[in-house]
Amino acid sequence: MVRLAHEQSGGYETLRIRKEQDILYVQMYRPEAKNAINDKLIAEMDELLEAAKQYAKVVVLQGLPEVFCFGADFNQIAQKMKANAFQAPNNPEPLYNIWLNLATGPYISIAQVKGKTNAGGVGFVAACDVVLCERGADFGLSELLFGLIPACVLPFLIRRVGESKANYMTLMTQSITAEQAVQWGLADALDDNVDNLLRKHLLRLRRLDKSAIMKHKTYMNSLSGGLISDKAMALKTNQDIFSDVKNINKISTYVDTGQFPWEQ
Repeated sequence: MVRLAHEQSGGYETLRIRKEQDILYVQMYRPEAKNAINDKLIAEMDELLEAAKQYAKVVVLQGLPEVFCFGADFNQIAQKMKANAFQAPNNPEPLYNIWLNLATGPYISIAQVKGKTNAGGVGFVAACDVVLCERGADFGLSELLFGLIPACVLPFLIRRVGESKANYMTLMTQSITAEQAVQWGLADALDDNVDNLLRKHLLRLRRLDKSAIMKHKTYMNSLSGGLISDKAMALKTNQDIFSDVKNINKISTYVDTGQFPWEQ
């Protein structure tokens, strides 16, 4: 059975890593925050994936048993607002670049998904070359409930499921099941035991040569070009949304009171 990557921290606070020859296992590890994406996780993931370009043939991205990744860390957003009043939002480019790295980097990226995936967590999933999920996992975009748009997620999600289904997920703000995710193309395979599913895939993928992987991904990216050409618009839209003080207030109120925007 493939073990989770929490055996070593590798000096990281938000990640647990394990290297097995040219396979790198990366577990997002913020159990106290449902694996929410904060500045530290972005910085550490960026550093790790940049280094992985040199030696890794396969990068396996994992979450926790109950939640893969729950999206942006609303607590951090609210704290920043309270500490600094309202300022310009964080630059979304570092997170977009992480997803771009997973999508275009010279290795095969695999998302091994258990439990719940929401908002920016869907970005991590959609960016990966291969997505394996456990039966019972689910995937959702909740941003519109807070007046937000998954601007940086959508280019990656559209590449996976197409524009109409990405639009439907955004508008409905409801999770889809693992079975739906496979039917729609967001996930590639599911099983009751996703660890065994990962093991079976690695038996095949580890036979590939890294130079061949690099050539394949370079060619695939030259065919679509959408993720790169859409980047500027995605970043601008994200910054515009998080520049709206009304949206930030909704997030802050939710953090303080637990009330959703439609209850406020």
